Amino acid sequence: MTDSIATDSIATVRRTAVQTEADRVSADLARRGVDVDAVRARYRQERDRRVRPDGATQYRRATGSFGYYAKDPYTPRTDREPVTTDVEVLVIGGGFGGLVTAARLRGHGVEDIRIMDEAGDFGGTWYWNRYPGIHCDIESYVYMPLLEEVGTVPRWRYAPGEEIRQHAMAIGRTFDLYRDTLFQTRATGLRWDEDDDVWTVETDRGDHFRARFVVTSSGTLTEPKLPGIPGIETFRGHTFHTSRWDYGYTGGTAEGGMTGLADKRVAVVGTGATGIQVVPFVARDAEHLFVFQRTPSTIGVRDNRPTDPAWAASLRPGWQRERQENFIRTVSGAPVDEDLTRDGWTATARIQRTMITGTVDERVDPAERERLDELLDLQHMTDVRARVDEVVEDPATAAALQPWYRYMCKRPAFSDRYLQAFNEPNVTLVDTADTGGITRMTETGVVVGDTEYPVDCVVFATGFEVGVSGVLSGSLPVHGRGGTMLLASWARGPRTLHGFTTHGFPNLFQLGPLQNANSVNFVHVLQDQADHIAELIRSARATGARYVEPTRDAEDAWAATIRATAIDNDAFRAGCTPGYYNREGTATTGNTSFGPGPVVFRDVLADWRAHRMDEVMVTT
Repeated sequence: MTDSIATDSIATVRRTAVQTEADRVSADLARRGVDVDAVRARYRQERDRRVRPDGATQYRRATGSFGYYAKDPYTPRTDREPVTTDVEVLVIGGGFGGLVTAARLRGHGVEDIRIMDEAGDFGGTWYWNRYPGIHCDIESYVYMPLLEEVGTVPRWRYAPGEEIRQHAMAIGRTFDLYRDTLFQTRATGLRWDEDDDVWTVETDRGDHFRARFVVTSSGTLTEPKLPGIPGIETFRGHTFHTSRWDYGYTGGTAEGGMTGLADKRVAVVGTGATGIQVVPFVARDAEHLFVFQRTPSTIGVRDNRPTDPAWAASLRPGWQRERQENFIRTVSGAPVDEDLTRDGWTATARIQRTMITGTVDERVDPAERERLDELLDLQHMTDVRARVDEVVEDPATAAALQPWYRYMCKRPAFSDRYLQAFNEPNVTLVDTADTGGITRMTETGVVVGDTEYPVDCVVFATGFEVGVSGVLSGSLPVHGRGGTMLLASWARGPRTLHGFTTHGFPNLFQLGPLQNANSVNFVHVLQDQADHIAELIRSARATGARYVEPTRDAEDAWAATIRATAIDNDAFRAGCTPGYYNREGTATTGNTSFGPGPVVFRDVLADWRAHRMDEVMVTT
């Protein structure tokens, strides 16, 4: 009885604290003249202005007549003989997920590893994306993996893309991963050989070999997409996608100096994370820049700066893991003694949980917690909109750049140069909200409504097809036991154990966001996934298991766990302006992430490995 009274008392105190904070924030908003109901109405209005009936089909893939957008402009293609030698572990994907997995396997004594990637070198998204101004938006000390193992400290708090790409290559050298890697190679088929318990692998280079284990880490943001603008194929000027930046046309480097644009009128289409970084550099170098915006991004302060040499010299062994752990716990809502990062991500952790999973206090009434979350969100977004007014000199432009939606409706952006670029006389913002985007293209320009903007060059900063790379897109057919296709086995929804393995597809491991945890620093999540997969393979080799495969019952139990724990944010996403978070505002599909977040998920995996891992080790 005493324990029950104590529990009730604590719950009352917490509920009172939440109510008190909500009242304090509400009073602050009232003092600033913010009408909560009016803002809600404005959010609905701004959403409705932008929703298109064609939804996600408004985009087209960079294939067919637009396939040149997806070609490799960086590494000349070299001919080679088909590979037929077998391998113990095949890792498909040379980005950070594949690299860390291979590095962990090396640590377990696995020598026979082959990495395969369509790019000409390691780096994944950092190989393809080399546009002007590219930087990571997560602090580089926690974003770039294996810093201590490689023996380096990033030169900048938010590292430029080239430094990150070079670090990926350094991982490859440090762990001797180049020796059997197949670059410029795409896997075209995986088929399970039931007689020999191996995967047969085919590629677009005529390779045909076998692998005991296959790990897929082909990413979720690798397939560039283009807007399906009427007349796009008739434009006679120059076009390219930001993920295949054409420095042959623009001149310069990722640091700028694009002298080829000095006499050019340039259109940048898209104002998401990429456009935010590109615009200031094109504005500086082009004769005139037109920025075509459908929905403005939230622009927080970046505050990038060089790494302090004295701080770097003071770091002790284990510093990166400690900092990474601190960051992921902070943004996931887990308790920490101190926020070591103190940036825009950690400062807004509480209002990120509408989209990013994490720890919440279940003893607080959900309605009370939701009220506080909305008020904190509104308080922050009011500050974001106020900053636009402070920085942008033209009132009409400032008004168009203000984001009217909840904070996590779109991935937040951070920049100390983007808003300032609109104060330059050669920069014009073209808002396309009321026309549903760009109306059409002509031979010489871009049309919005009845107005044509003559341009010489169009740069598409329109992002990627989210979550459709490799296996999930069907571009890599996977045939398991009995010839069953993986996607066919998921026809009624994904079936996995912890997101990594599927019954009927032995020794196949998948990295990615499916049915596991998520975080704003997904590279940390990939590190945890790599640890888990490497431990599964290590155990299989140590115990002499024929293969690793979960049971149907284990898959069903995990699916039930996902359903029970996943945050139901469909209503939140439905109220957002259209974007890839809600499939362009036309549909929500439910949340398939582990609700308690990556910190708890890691503990779940550790406990499972300690007590139940033998259940997936098939020895007979």
